[in-house]
Amino acid sequence: MSKKLVIKVTAGADAPERCSQAFTVAAVAVASGVEVSLWLTGESAWFALPGRAAEFELPEAAPLPELLDAVLGAGRVTLCTQCAARRGIASGDVVEGVRIAGAQVFVSEVMGDGVQALVY
Repeated sequence: MSKKLVIKVTAGADAPERCSQAFTVAAVAVASGVEVSLWLTGESAWFALPGRAAEFELPEAAPLPELLDAVLGAGRVTLCTQCAARRGIASGDVVEGVRIAGAQVFVSEVMGDGVQALVY
């Protein structure tokens, strides 16, 4: 049975430690060979835009752009449809490799066999 980790991050610059933990866990899981799906919701939605991850700062934490690149390189990153719409973010605005999808896709992912879901 393959293992899959679905991580929903709801925090951004408003809760930097929680946000950083989510991205760190996602990147470490990818590096460990785990299939990872990272969902950007709430304030983390802004990190789907080019350059926004580089603006994030948290002392003693891995740089967010590196963590995001790691997940994009070997996992999947999804921006919540409603979160994108509320922020005026369109599919053409996001970093290459980020998809926009809604709750139906999220539920489908988390209900699969061998899936562990985490929310930060």
